[in-house]
Amino acid sequence: MTPDLLICGLGPAGRALAHRALARGLAVTVVDPHPDRGWTPTYAAWADELPGWVAPEVIAASAPRPVAWGSRRYVIDRRYVVFSTAALRDSLDIAGARVIAGRVEGITGWRPGRGPESVRLAGGEILSARRVIDARGVPRFPDRAEQTAYGLVLHRDPRHETIFMDWRSDNGARPGTPRSFLYAVPLGPDRMLFEETCLAGRPAITTTELRDRLHARLRSRGIEFDGTEPDERVRFALEGGRPGARRFGAAGGYLHPATGYSVAATLSAVDSFLARTCGHSSGTESARLAGAFRRPSTMRAVHTLRTAGLRALLALPPDDIPAFFDAFFELPPARQRAYLSGIDDMKGTAAAMTALFAAMPWRIRRILATATVGPALRN
Repeated sequence: MTPDLLICGLGPAGRALAHRALARGLAVTVVDPHPDRGWTPTYAAWADELPGWVAPEVIAASAPRPVAWGSRRYVIDRRYVVFSTAALRDSLDIAGARVIAGRVEGITGWRPGRGPESVRLAGGEILSARRVIDARGVPRFPDRAEQTAYGLVLHRDPRHETIFMDWRSDNGARPGTPRSFLYAVPLGPDRMLFEETCLAGRPAITTTELRDRLHARLRSRGIEFDGTEPDERVRFALEGGRPGARRFGAAGGYLHPATGYSVAATLSAVDSFLARTCGHSSGTESARLAGAFRRPSTMRAVHTLRTAGLRALLALPPDDIPAFFDAFFELPPARQRAYLSGIDDMKGTAAAMTALFAAMPWRIRRILATATVGPALRN
């Protein structure tokens, strides 16, 4: 029997897609090199991004108003939640799917309307389904921008604020070197993650350098650690995703190229993606979900704008980074949300970027204009 859906990859995007497809009675096959591997990164989201079907128990901690620092302090009036990674994975149950441990070498049958689609595995086996979806994320290459981070899980002190990003320079970095910021979020009632992060780099700051910066920053703030605490190392590509009807998650452009966030975008989009791709619903629900689908043409336009934002970040001199984020966090909350979360909000994303550009000094505007417009004209 040919399954309705064959999903390549079992990260958060692929697993969410399989879980929601099974809930709608679809026959699902999933392929991943290590299907039973646990997830190690810490995932977080803005609470207003999450769909209603996400189980409350997957939220390990939340902060009603996290703070951010450029050169000064800002309070973000938007609830921020941190997932229990294990609970999130377990909640996306795929017990009814056929699970194959294997590596997809090629998707050979993306021929809508011409019969089953298919993939070729590393061992030569061909698997077919009515629809094949690539949810394998994006591979790393030396010429692609990356995000890197190094974190320590420490005892949670009630005095410590939840910090979305802190660009202050008390991390011991040498003047003129690429900037990194502190990210500090609760993981539960007794634990807190302190993470030094390179938002975007080509090449990105190494995790060894980020470790040294984190240690220096913690010491400068009197936060105790002894080096035996659990740590977290993060490294992933920010470029390479392409919006399309047969790609989902980071592979399909759901990863924000200028922030690295993708989990909430995929969770909120999965039902409408299934409605459009597989036609799994009927009647009112089908019309509602299909109408809400993140259409590839609109997503491509927003993705292009966000990629321009990534180029701008990469082009900014290190000393100008705090001023850039001062301007961003002084934008009205609706424009901040549009840029951070509006994956198919072309109008909102453009308005946010225009307002941010207008708030910059002329010297920085010239840098941003060269970085964002110049490459687009050459391509």
